[in-house]
Order: sequence, then structure tokens, then C-alpha cells
Amino acid sequence: MTEEIAVARRMWWLLEPVHAVLYYAPAAFEHAGELGYAVDERWPSYFAWRAAPLGAVDAGTVAEAFCSFSPRMVAEHVPAAWEIAAPQQVLSARLAAVEDFYRPMPGVAELAEAAGLARRAAESAQTRGRALAAANAALPWPDEPVLVLWQAATILREHRGDGHLSALREHGLDPVESLVSFASVQAAPPEVFASRGWSDQQWAAARERLLTRGLVAESGQATGRGREVRDAVERRTDELAAEPWRSLGDATSTLARLTRPVLEWAVGSGVLPVSSTLGIGMRFGAA
Repeated sequence: MTEEIAVARRMWWLLEPVHAVLYYAPAAFEHAGELGYAVDERWPSYFAWRAAPLGAVDAGTVAEAFCSFSPRMVAEHVPAAWEIAAPQQVLSARLAAVEDFYRPMPGVAELAEAAGLARRAAESAQTRGRALAAANAALPWPDEPVLVLWQAATILREHRGDGHLSALREHGLDPVESLVSFASVQAAPPEVFASRGWSDQQWAAARERLLTRGLVAESGQATGRGREVRDAVERRTDELAAEPWRSLGDATSTLARLTRPVLEWAVGSGVLPVSSTLGIGMRFGAA
């Protein structure tokens, strides 16, 4: 692994938890409930929070942008989400939720330097052809340093995610195949991947396609070739995510150091899952 790729991956491990509290924090569910979303499970607010930068788009647009979710599952929440609250209302509420979550953190008022560096990295990310990154990059910047840091982390994680979809396509993996492939290397328990809404029949059909290609064994575990393809996907994802950190240069290590307390607050809150389809749960402390 080259140093450039290693930096891109380390910064992902650092910033992903900082962003992801939006989908799990009690404050986020409180604000979602105030908007009118059901809060007995996380998906109604998840689809609203994450898709709102795209505007009042239809289910097909969201399914393509999110990729790993079954179109059927997406259609359960979109466009119904915009009948409950307009995207602009959702965007305002998500910033309020993030601010509520981080407000009690010691030193939250001292994040100006970290926020400035993260913003520099986010603004250097090229977003052409990256729908979610472009949509988030087009939003106005908030004033509070912790919100600037969070918004920058959001742009950078969606920039990486959009690149990941390109890497999957380059290696011939469709949305459900990508999850079967990821599960085959034991990135997370199967029930975690089941949360994406694909039926047992769709999952079995995708596994059969990967079996035919020699990427998984009858057991569902990755073959040697399957691991090579998965490693190649992740390496290509890192390559496509490296640009902002190249631009930030030596200041990247300063950002990592300054953001460490925010990571520790996010992880220490206990709201984040130990494992997820991102496969970084066990590495939350590895920034």
C-alpha cells in the first residue's frame, strides 16, 4: 500500500464516525420526530438526512446514488420523505441535530483550525460525476466550527463513497453482488447486510453469479480470487479518494491530530454500531 493510499484510508477511518453520528444519535431522532418522521427505526430519518442535499428527488435517483439499498426499500421511504418535510427543512434539522450531539464535547469551541483544514480538503475534492459529494458541496457552509468540520467530513465521505461505486462498477460488481462480496470476506455479520433490503432470492442469485465467476465458494466465503477482487476494489476506492489529501499535503496530519478528540467523542458516545456495512467498526480508533 502506497503512503498516499494509506493516508486516504486513515482519514476515512477518522472522519466516517464523525459524520455517522447523524444516523444514530438520540438528538437526531429527536429532531426527526419533530419533523414528523417515524423514529421506531432509523431508516425513515436516514433516507431523509442523507438524500436531502439532492433535493426532492425520486426513488430511482436515490437508489442509484445510494447503490447498496434495494430499490424496493428505497421506494418505501422516497419520495414519501418529502411529503413529511421539505429537503430544506431536513437540512436545517440535521445541522441542529449534529450541533446538539457535539455541543457538550469539551473543547468544542476550539475547533476552528480543524474546521478550516477540513474545509480546505473538502473544497479541493473534484465532484463532477459524484452525485452525493456534489450535492453536499453545493450547500452553504455553517458558521459553527464543529458544524463546518462535520459538513466537510460529510462531503469527503460522500466523495469517497461515490468513488467506491465507480470502483465496484470497474470490477463488475452490481449493488447486491457488492454486498455479497463484502460479506464473503467477513466484513460484517450477514444480518448487517440484510438491512439493505435485498430479498433472500436476490441475495442467493447474486451469490450464484459470484460462484460462477469463481469469486465465492459454495460456503459463501470468498475464494482467493474473490479476495483479490475485493482488495482491488478497496485499493481503487482509496486511489479515487486520495485527491483532497494530496491537496492538503502535510497539513493532513495536523487535521488528524486536531480531529482526534471529535472522533473519541463520537465513538465514546456509544451510539455507533460495532459493525456496519462499511466494515470499519473495529477500526474506529485507528485514525
